[in-house]
Amino acid sequence: MRKFRLETCFSPAAYPKYADSENIVVIVDVLRATSAICTAFEHGVKRIIPVSSVDEARKKKDEGYMVASERDGKVLDFADFGNSPFNFTKERVYGKEIVYSTTNGTRCIKMSCDSKAVVVGSYLNLSSLSNWLISQKSPVLILCSSWKDRFSLEDAVFAGALAERLLSSDVYESICDSVTASLDLWSIAKPNVYKYIQKAAQRSRLALNGLDDCIEFCHQSEYSSIIPIYKDGCLIPLIPDKER
Repeated sequence: MRKFRLETCFSPAAYPKYADSENIVVIVDVLRATSAICTAFEHGVKRIIPVSSVDEARKKKDEGYMVASERDGKVLDFADFGNSPFNFTKERVYGKEIVYSTTNGTRCIKMSCDSKAVVVGSYLNLSSLSNWLISQKSPVLILCSSWKDRFSLEDAVFAGALAERLLSSDVYESICDSVTASLDLWSIAKPNVYKYIQKAAQRSRLALNGLDDCIEFCHQSEYSSIIPIYKDGCLIPLIPDKER
């Protein structure tokens, strides 16, 4: 049986070296963008419109959209709320269209939009995501959003968790050092991910702004079966067992 390529890119700055129109790109920003996006869809958001710049987000707010936007963890002055998953309650987001812009995550969605598909990954939808990817039989690139193009421990550990599941199937193979490194990190973190991730720089950044209350939540699994997928400029919910 033919096997498909699995790669991991640890920084958006390196993305051009991995770009391939045949790839399914998995966007990862565990703390907190992709965890928040998965939470929003689990709570019934209709669609999310990712925008890269503050100016775009402000324009969408002026057009009447609900806006979730932050920079360096701080909610922008015109935004309705920031990107903590706890902001995306069912009462607030059910049936809504939300414009979304963050420091790192949303630009990765935009830069990879020429790929075969772009999906959002987190621990919250890990099982559903990995099973769906295996069913697609296409090359996969795990794109870590990182922190301002710098290596991000929490995203690399998640990349290892996803890689472990994909490589345990007979569909994927890898000769990528970044995949190997992420698997090694995951093997260290796996016994107690929440404890291990306390050493991550992003945890400290969030704590400085009193935003670290969601870290444990962002590292739980089996929360959602929905896979946010990028279509026609928007993220929409894909529920694999309902895929046609």
